[in-house]
Amino acid sequence: MRKYLLPKNGKFYKANLHSHTNISDGTLTPEQAKKAYMEKGYSIIAFTDHNILLPHHDLSDENFIALSGYELDLYEGWNPEFIPNGKSYLTWKGCHINFIALDPENDTQVCYHRTKYRMIGNGEKYRHLAKFDASLPDYERHYSVKGINDIMKIGRENGFYVVYNHPGWSLENYNDYVNYKGMHALEICNGAGISMGMADYCPHVYDDILRSGNRISCVGGDDNHNHTPLDKEGSESFTAFTMIKAEEFNYKAITDAMVKGHLYASQGPEIEELYYEDGHIYVKTSPAKKIFLTCGTRRSERAIDPDGKDITSATFRVTPEDIYIRVTVVDKDGNSANTNGYYLDEFVE
Repeated sequence: MRKYLLPKNGKFYKANLHSHTNISDGTLTPEQAKKAYMEKGYSIIAFTDHNILLPHHDLSDENFIALSGYELDLYEGWNPEFIPNGKSYLTWKGCHINFIALDPENDTQVCYHRTKYRMIGNGEKYRHLAKFDASLPDYERHYSVKGINDIMKIGRENGFYVVYNHPGWSLENYNDYVNYKGMHALEICNGAGISMGMADYCPHVYDDILRSGNRISCVGGDDNHNHTPLDKEGSESFTAFTMIKAEEFNYKAITDAMVKGHLYASQGPEIEELYYEDGHIYVKTSPAKKIFLTCGTRRSERAIDPDGKDITSATFRVTPEDIYIRVTVVDKDGNSANTNGYYLDEFVE
């Protein structure tokens, strides 16, 4: 029996799930970001300015959806003035978490503190617009596994899609992230980190998390600040994205699809179809040089043309020992697309 891992029905929509504007430390206005991204074929931007949630529903229309969100940060060396405690900020380990509101009416920040935690860039100008539950005490952030898990838990419980961002930039390692619980997704490719040569195309981190038994999705986002102009070499925009498949184009249909994992992350290649049937995984793609199957064990498979020609499909066998499988597509420029990891008990009867 055929089991679609990416839904058969619906349409793919291109999304940037991590972006910054001049409301924090970016250079583009939200309106400019919408225009630039729509010209590149995007239908969705999650506006995730640092530590402040300001909805931009006025930008949404029949062709574009502005998802509401913010990026919460915490560091091992944090203090109210953001002054190094005996060592450079550049050496601090940190953790950045994107909260994307699942409901367009959700505009209330969680884990909020009325005075602490810097509003980066222009953010302080907008602090008075931040909405939070005034009946709750100020939230104190603690950089620890327990502290990060508490933040992720609160985010999920309050209706946010929770993404663990750019572990390479954050200087975090296996002993940190493998213990984080409560995220919906890992940012497997971060445009800003990739453009700067950091280790933020991180499929190894995704496998570490999956092999720990943490069943999460993987997404891509530009993390664009646009200090390098859009038309110049080195701009982080249009570097990493998420393709979301939904049957309708509205805010709730898109976020529901995100929660269900009806998406994949990419730096360029497209995945048109992914399904399981009769002991095999079938994938159809845009022109690619290589397609890989990665498993929860050491086993893997590869599809290539022996003469170096492009391929647009692959078939891989699935064995009972695989634990989970995921597919990677690599194009002629070396750019990759990554599916979610799918545990066998989710699709093999």
